[in-house]
Amino acid sequence: MSNYLKQGWGLTVKHLPIAAFLFLYRLLWGFFLYRLVDSVVRPLVQRYPGADGAASGGDAIFWAESQFRLLKTDLAHPYLWLLGGLLLARLLLGPLLSAGLAYSVRHAAESGAEGGTRFLEGIRVCWKPFLLLAAAELALALAPAVWLVREGFHRFQHYSSLPQLAADALPWLGAWLLWIGLLHVLILGLQFGAASGLSVGASFQQALRRLLPLAGVSLVLLLLSGLLQAGVSAGAMAWAGLAALVIQQGYHFVRTLIDVWILSSQFSCWSDKPDSGGRQVS
Repeated sequence: MSNYLKQGWGLTVKHLPIAAFLFLYRLLWGFFLYRLVDSVVRPLVQRYPGADGAASGGDAIFWAESQFRLLKTDLAHPYLWLLGGLLLARLLLGPLLSAGLAYSVRHAAESGAEGGTRFLEGIRVCWKPFLLLAAAELALALAPAVWLVREGFHRFQHYSSLPQLAADALPWLGAWLLWIGLLHVLILGLQFGAASGLSVGASFQQALRRLLPLAGVSLVLLLLSGLLQAGVSAGAMAWAGLAALVIQQGYHFVRTLIDVWILSSQFSCWSDKPDSGGRQVS
């Protein structure tokens, strides 16, 4: 396990420029979304009558007018189309960036100390299988949700309280989350196979062979990332003001660096194959 983390960190150091690019991409994406939401929400909040309007029925008029304009006019249509376009762009850009990073990590791992990065080449070569695999993962992950929602509405009629319904639904939700996690690890193995130039059959066999070790590495790194995020949040709460702002903004780059480390370590684990003596070799 520690060997995979060490190899992954070595690959991460080689991809510091790509990590900086991904950090800027996330920063600009977040800033754009913030400005968009602010431009839509701020005028609505300014029109709300507030506490003084509640006594005269101003808040009821506000909500009645909002309901009428949302349901009877096309006021929300441009925003819904824009939201759908942004979601589609996010779904498309994610696999493209993953394709470039996975291909570059594979190239750097095979080339050793002399290997550079091949991020743009990876996007050009592997964009199609990564998009198809991402679409398959999304469809398979959401497939149980149809049954869960239908079953939840059916069972809702037989429960007298929401806590009782939530307690009964918790095991099903846990199984769904477990399915999503295992599916993600399996699709990740297939994506590594696509970045390595393997056939679909060979990629699937390798993904199944390394499923449990890959899941273990992923779980350990995600736990480490969660602990680090909890520590950063606690530090930001303890040092309010400018220090909290610096900590939060600095953590975004650290989080991007951790994501690159996670993928690099996952590839090191996935590409590890047993030699003839039964030992593991990279």
